[in-house]
Amino acid sequence: MIAEQPEPPPGLPLTINFKIPAYWTPEQALAEFELLDDLRDQIGTHYSVQLFELSREQRLRAQTDRADSKVDDQSF
Repeated sequence: MIAEQPEPPPGLPLTINFKIPAYWTPEQALAEFELLDDLRDQIGTHYSVQLFELSREQRLRAQTDRADSKVDDQSF
């Protein structure tokens, strides 16, 4: 089971918006891409079991939703 996320402190935004500059050099873009790739790897390493469980739950839920909609679409 995945642990519940703590509530954010009052007054803090729930998201941080940012824009990606359109003027990066290819080298700068690659550096950012590699940073994000490393971040993904670190998150995956730390949360691997929870991510696997969540992914499995979502797939099962999607399959159940599709099966339910097929039953609803049949004419009797």
